Amino acid sequence: MLEARSLSKRFPGVRALHRVQLTLQAGEVLAVIGENGAGKSTLMKILAGVQEPDEGEILLDGRTVRIDSVRAAGQLGIALIHQELNLADNLDVASNVFLGREPQRRGFIQRHQLQADASRFLSQVGLDCAPSTLVSTLSLGRQQMVEIAKALSTKARILIMDEPTSSLSQHETEQLFRVVKDLRARGVSVVYISHRLGEVKELADRVLVLRDGENAGELSRDQVSHDAMVRLMVGRDLGRHDRSCCARGATLLEARHLRTPAHPRQALNFTLRAGEIVGVAGLVGAGRTELLRVLFGIDRARGGEILWQGRPLALRSPLDAIRAGFALVPEDRKQQGVILEMAVRANITLASLRRDATSGFVNQRRHDALAERLSRQLSIKTPSLEQLVQYLSGGNQQKVALSKWLALEPKLLLLDEPTRGIDVGAKQEIYRLMEELAGRGMAILFVSSEMEEVLRMSDRTLVMHQGRITGELAREQLTEEAVLHLATGSTLSMAAGA
Repeated sequence: MLEARSLSKRFPGVRALHRVQLTLQAGEVLAVIGENGAGKSTLMKILAGVQEPDEGEILLDGRTVRIDSVRAAGQLGIALIHQELNLADNLDVASNVFLGREPQRRGFIQRHQLQADASRFLSQVGLDCAPSTLVSTLSLGRQQMVEIAKALSTKARILIMDEPTSSLSQHETEQLFRVVKDLRARGVSVVYISHRLGEVKELADRVLVLRDGENAGELSRDQVSHDAMVRLMVGRDLGRHDRSCCARGATLLEARHLRTPAHPRQALNFTLRAGEIVGVAGLVGAGRTELLRVLFGIDRARGGEILWQGRPLALRSPLDAIRAGFALVPEDRKQQGVILEMAVRANITLASLRRDATSGFVNQRRHDALAERLSRQLSIKTPSLEQLVQYLSGGNQQKVALSKWLALEPKLLLLDEPTRGIDVGAKQEIYRLMEELAGRGMAILFVSSEMEEVLRMSDRTLVMHQGRITGELAREQLTEEAVLHLATGSTLSMAAGA
């Protein structure tokens, strides 16, 4: 159905693609995998008309076509679900699903028909919300499902999914898998990009691997295995990372009957110790991100108190949290973690400007040395520190967001989905860094939707359900079954019995 021949693409200082080849059959699920910066997203944007290649050609049904716009791709039956959400959050769900394609009569949008049509596609992806719901009120995971419903509404012959499950809960992911398998049965072709190799193994009929912007290999259905995919992605075998034991120090933070704005009736009680890595697990909407926002002073607590090193701490703003030694790396790196239009150097040193200023002037030599040191420490892949962050891969953008806060040498590091959209190699680097920081006495509280990550990295795990902590699991108690029982509202005794 679709063939890409010798596609090449360059950006300032970066060779994104070099003579890449791709074929796609009718009714096939083709997984495209590779490390961050391998060229996956660039290739998909070219196929979907977001960008044009510098060289090469694209054939559809055996005929050469020019895809020079998203509209042109849509007319050819190609739709792209972006990794980063592409919704108008000031509009309702129905308006987003049919944006630019609203049913009209005599120049007026037919709202009743619009909402009825949107309901069918929301039902197809299992999203239980009214079409009139404002998108800005939905969680990130539910917004992702709106994006998928929007793509399905175009009746595309070829559906490109770029990290579609990165913000989805386990239930939403299973629903998406059902949608993908149903599309395949109806003859729709799906190009599926994911760093979650378990998903690839379950869904893919064939796997195409990119490395450094070039074809690295291809695996047929019977050849697909975790080790085979990793070997092609990184060019070598990659050892498994498991959390080693680390000595824990004194209690740094204690939350007593803490209540968040999202769940004001639920009281949260927990402690964090120096040198400890504590995971926060739970389904999307359980209140995990809301907890981190309160701890960083973004949202005001509705009740209870926070003790830091044994003393009550009032968090009226993020500045209070920063002064206490807290740092937060948010889930949405592009909106909240980095400034895309600024250089790598400027992003890394952004949080430390106030600290390093003298009489209103920044010590540029100190900042340059700081940026150089952290870029090496976190292995940020960039042609230079003057490169704009928007041209880096997602994984390297995440490293920049993290390095910005490490410049302040915090005592408490809050991480919200620290490896979302990051390849297996970069994940190992983040894990090693977390372990190294904990070894220096830093307390780390991290939220993750990836079960394997929670099991590997947590010294303890707090499991949340509907705004409350349903249980706390020590490392020796950590199992997937125990976490899932608590995440769905079971008590700790029920989870232990299971």
